[in-house]
Amino acid sequence: MSNWEILWASRDVFWQGFGNTLTIFSISAVLSFLLGSLLLFSMEGVRPRLKIPLRIFIDAMRMLPFLILAYLFYYGLPSVGIRMTAWQAGVLALVLYHGAYFAEILRGSRITLSSGQEEAAIAQGFSRPTMFLRIILPQLVLRTRGVMGNQLIILLKDTAFLVIITVRELTAAANSLSSTYFIPMEAFIVVIGFYWMISLALEQGIRFLGRIGEKRGFNNA
Repeated sequence: MSNWEILWASRDVFWQGFGNTLTIFSISAVLSFLLGSLLLFSMEGVRPRLKIPLRIFIDAMRMLPFLILAYLFYYGLPSVGIRMTAWQAGVLALVLYHGAYFAEILRGSRITLSSGQEEAAIAQGFSRPTMFLRIILPQLVLRTRGVMGNQLIILLKDTAFLVIITVRELTAAANSLSSTYFIPMEAFIVVIGFYWMISLALEQGIRFLGRIGEKRGFNNA
C-alpha cells in the first residue's frame, strides 16, 4: 500500500481535524471581530478613563507571541485555580489576541472618517450605539476589508499552534498519522491543501465585500 493510499484510508482523521479547525476558526473569527468592535466603541466612548487600560490591553496583546498566550491559559492558569479545556483555552486565546488586532485595524480607519457624519446622525436623533453599528462600523469594515482578510488568514494559521495544548485540529491530525505511518511529507501536503481551501474561501469573501464597497463608494478603501 502506497503512502497516499494510507492517507486515503485514514481520511476520517483529516476530516475530523479539518472540522475542528474550521469550527475553532469560525467561532474565534466572529468573537474576535466583535471584541475588536467593542474595544473601539469603548475607547471613543463617554468614559475617557477606559481608554488607558484598553490601550494597554491592545498593546500587550500585540507585543505578546500568540503561543505564549495559549500556554498561559492552558498550562498556567490552573496554578491559580482556573482550569479550562483545551478548546476553551485555545478559543479564548485566539479571541483576545486577534480581537486586539481587529480593534487596532478598525481604529486606524476610524480616525480618517469625517466628523460630519456623526454630527448629522446625532442631529437625526441616533444614539451613540446605533450610530456606531449602523453608520460607522459598516464603513470601517468595507474600508479595511483587505487588512481584515489578512488578519483572518493569520488567525487561521494561528489555530495550528493549538496542537501544543492538545487540541485535535489539522496539524494534530497530520502529526498523528505522520508518527504512526512515518509519512510526514504526504501528511503535511494534505494539511496545506486544507489550509489553502479555507484561505481561498476567505479571499472570495473579501472580493465579495469589495464589490459591495464599490457600489457604496469605497472603491479606494
